[in-house]
Amino acid sequence: MHVKKGDKVMVITGKDKGKQGSILEAYPKNERVLVEGVNVVKKHAKPSQDNPQGGILSQEAPIHVSNVMPIDPKSGEPTRVGYEVRDGKKVRIAKKSGEAIDK
Repeated sequence: MHVKKGDKVMVITGKDKGKQGSILEAYPKNERVLVEGVNVVKKHAKPSQDNPQGGILSQEAPIHVSNVMPIDPKSGEPTRVGYEVRDGKKVRIAKKSGEAIDK
């Protein structure tokens, strides 16, 4: 996958197009990611030990990884990802600026 947990991404298509957030979780087997504040759904919860009141909760649902693009660290715009070997390590490169996405 071209993104991983902690990356700052922008949603490029769908109902939340244009929104930005960081990746909370990645599910590589399903090719999905959980982005902060994106694809918020309502979930009905029965009263439990943790939530004695129950009720309707809002939480993020996963979206397909092809619907997000990482943010270029230099310009702050969405960018495609390339790969290079620098100092013996494979790092992700922002195609727009050539800057390394990995710290």
